Amino acid sequence: MMVLFFYLTAALAIVATLVALTRPNASHALIYLILSLLAVAVMFFMLGAPFAAALEILIYAGAIMVLFVFVVMMLNLGDSGEDRERALLMPRVWIVPGIITLVLLVEMLLVFGDSGVALQGQSVSPKEVGMTLFGPYVLAVELASMLLMASLVGAYHVARRFIDRQGAQ
Repeated sequence: MMVLFFYLTAALAIVATLVALTRPNASHALIYLILSLLAVAVMFFMLGAPFAAALEILIYAGAIMVLFVFVVMMLNLGDSGEDRERALLMPRVWIVPGIITLVLLVEMLLVFGDSGVALQGQSVSPKEVGMTLFGPYVLAVELASMLLMASLVGAYHVARRFIDRQGAQ
């Protein structure tokens, strides 16, 4: 029965992700992306990794999505932004990403299907995760946070310049 629930949750995550990718409205896409991330957290929990599930909810569905929603609200591109998004949803735009995804899927199936490689994990405590992240990997964590902040500031300045040009016309 748990296997059925796992596959149902996996299907929900895939469908929510596909719907998020095809929404022209960025706010609607973010809502579906949050749903997808929550489904992945449920899958982690069903696999016996409650700490990973909690991190998925707190970090991705919580903090990162709040940052995305903030950027979408800050940019406030309106109808012109939706028109550009609709142009990006044309089938011809999906050819190269689709081919890359198909290659990665075939590669993954070959690696895990034919070789008999089984994914094995071990229990990791929250303390060990914290000690690892803020021990030998503290520089990587800090660089990732700086990159997120720089991208937020960069998005703001690019959007402001674009909106100012739109207003001048």
